[in-house]
Amino acid sequence: MMPTRRSIVLALVAAALAPPAVAGEGLRALEAFLANVQQGRASFTQTVTAPGRDGQPPRVRTSRGEFSFLRPDRFRFHYTHPFEQDIVADGQTLWLHDPDLNQVTARRQAEALAHTPAALLAAGADLRALRQAFELREGEPREGLHWVEATPTSRDGAIQRIAVGFRDGRLEVLEVLDGFGQRSVLRFGPLQTAGVTAAQFRFQPPPGVEVVRP
Repeated sequence: MMPTRRSIVLALVAAALAPPAVAGEGLRALEAFLANVQQGRASFTQTVTAPGRDGQPPRVRTSRGEFSFLRPDRFRFHYTHPFEQDIVADGQTLWLHDPDLNQVTARRQAEALAHTPAALLAAGADLRALRQAFELREGEPREGLHWVEATPTSRDGAIQRIAVGFRDGRLEVLEVLDGFGQRSVLRFGPLQTAGVTAAQFRFQPPPGVEVVRP
C-alpha cells in the first residue's frame, strides 16, 4: 500500500457532479477552468487530519510544495516540507519518488488516476469527461468560495468525496475525504498560467534508486 500522503494526492487532484437543472457558480467556474486554463503552477499547503484513536485527539500534519500541470495529462507535486517528495504524471506513467526511502514507484497513469482528484487538472477539457468518473453537484457557498462537490462513481472505498473551491473563477481549495476518514485540504497560492512545458514533467529515476512497478 502506498504511503498516506501519496494516496491522498492520487485520491487528492478531479471532481464530480450529478448536474442540477441549472448549473451554479461552482459548476460554471469548474467548466471555465477546464476549458480556459491549459497550464499552470502554484505553491500549495496541504493539511491532513486523521481521526483520533482510542480516545486520542485527531492527528494533524502539514506539508508544503509546488504544484504544476499541463493539460491534458501531465502534472507534478513537488513537496519541499517537511521532507522532499515528487509525484509526477508524464502522460503515460505516474512516478512516486521518495528520496528518504531511495525508492521510485511507477504505475500506469490511466489506471492510477481515473477516479482521483488529480483528474480535475489532468483529465479532459469539459465536465462531460469528468462525469464519466464522478457524480458532480453544486455545493453550498462557504469561506467566500463557490464549491463543486464530487463523488467517485467507483465505490472502491479509496475516496468518499471531493470538494473544489473557486474564488472569482480561480481555483483555490481542494478538499478530499478518504475511506479511512482522513480529511486532506490543499490550499493553492496564486496560479501562474504561462511558462509550463512538457519537459518539466519528464522523470528519470536517479542512479541507484530502487524502482518498484506494482
